[in-house]
Amino acid sequence: MIQATGAASITATTAATTSTSATSTADFDTFLQMLTAQLKNQDPLNPMEGTEFAVQLATFSGVEQQTRTNQLLEEMLAHTSGDLGQMARWIGKQARTTQPVWFGDSSLTLEVTPDPSADSVLLVTRNAAGTEISREDIGPGSGQIDWFGRDGKGDRLPKGQYSFETISIRNDEVIGIDPASAYGRVVEAQLGPQGTEVILEGGSVVLADEVTALRETD
Repeated sequence: MIQATGAASITATTAATTSTSATSTADFDTFLQMLTAQLKNQDPLNPMEGTEFAVQLATFSGVEQQTRTNQLLEEMLAHTSGDLGQMARWIGKQARTTQPVWFGDSSLTLEVTPDPSADSVLLVTRNAAGTEISREDIGPGSGQIDWFGRDGKGDRLPKGQYSFETISIRNDEVIGIDPASAYGRVVEAQLGPQGTEVILEGGSVVLADEVTALRETD
């Protein structure tokens, strides 16, 4: 879980990192100029020893790596101060997503958007493994519905992660299959390889830009 950081602290840290990165870049350029001048002006009868040249190349590599590290740190801080600072305010709220969400003691709110021309709509429920466990007729039309976690026999399903989809039917023919969204509680936010991610109760990981709505917890 993350905590929001004060704006003044973030600004000061970013400014310091920017200054350090600029200084490292200047040092790197100066080092390059000095090494080039040294190679051009060395005595051809007494060239630089191989070991000495290797040491300078190693120094060159170290300066280059430090410059790149500072640049990456600057980018990360800039990203953190924006996205993660905002994501911290999402924690504890409910996010709407088509990814699996946790079903516990309370019903889930689903958002269904079947084909508007359908005369019949089925809601398909899948467990965490992606296996279909129930299929029920919910009638045509779009909007929010409450899902109480019952199987085809009316028995309560076990706690776990579930995902949903609707099958639109017209004149006994399937005309569309669409994912149904559900609300899950946000418990954490983090930076992932594809951007800012939110972690939902139960462990589902959702990219922040895949969240289509946010609401207060009931």
